[in-house]
Amino acid sequence: MLIPSGVDGLFGRSAVYESIVDGVGKMVHRLGEDQGATLLSFPPLLAKQVFERTGYLESFPNLVGAVRSFSGSDDDHASLLRTVFAGEDWSEHLGPTDLVLRPAACHPVYPTCAGRLPPGGRHFEVSGYCFRHEPSRDPTRMQAFRMHEYVYVGEPARALEHRDRWLELAREALSTLDLEVTAEAANDPFFGRAGELLAGLQVKEARKIEIVSLLPGYPAPTALASGNSHQDHFGNDFGIQSANGDVAHSSCIGFGLDRIAIALLATHGLDPETWPETVRSMLWS
Repeated sequence: MLIPSGVDGLFGRSAVYESIVDGVGKMVHRLGEDQGATLLSFPPLLAKQVFERTGYLESFPNLVGAVRSFSGSDDDHASLLRTVFAGEDWSEHLGPTDLVLRPAACHPVYPTCAGRLPPGGRHFEVSGYCFRHEPSRDPTRMQAFRMHEYVYVGEPARALEHRDRWLELAREALSTLDLEVTAEAANDPFFGRAGELLAGLQVKEARKIEIVSLLPGYPAPTALASGNSHQDHFGNDFGIQSANGDVAHSSCIGFGLDRIAIALLATHGLDPETWPETVRSMLWS
């Protein structure tokens, strides 16, 4: 199903595996068809200036992936090639660009909301590849993975209601796939000593709730979906106001498409043709 690339956490995918991910994505899309969300699509890259405003560098510097490229002269190119042919590290010949690999599908959404929002706020649906630099042989911790998110930006009460309503929808949908799931308060892997305080506060205030499943052979539950209350974080960072002029709040629900696919394979077996018909109909009907 997954084809090793020579780098931990980076895989090719078979056609069968991709059909499962595609089915999960379509199921998630159907869940939100009546939610009035604006469907957006972005490449798996962020402008550096946008990325800097998300606060990601402060919290997760160890997960960041920045794009570098060559912009030198002919002599610089010759030096680069000598380094390559000598089997040495040639990355020093590449300089920074204004691009960063996207760590979350929702990040490009917030700059589009700058200014005052309409009454009721705005809802978005967005999906695609994301990157986090955490090499692992565990296929549930890929470096390049796909997320499908529903985002709300607007009033505080509506933001929390959006998160909680989608958590219930996610739990019901994953249960219909015959996956045993529960909801748990969780925290992001914040970096450093200050991160320990942020993680504790995140759990205490229940800002992050995960829908988790204990997969066969795993010692601890794996998060398949995550509901996050950002409070006014992105509203402040991107100058977003609710209709009454207050700083906007936001929330999102993220479905880990690759993790859900792996959970299905681990639970129901490697041949989707033998899966329960109720599961197959949810994915491919």
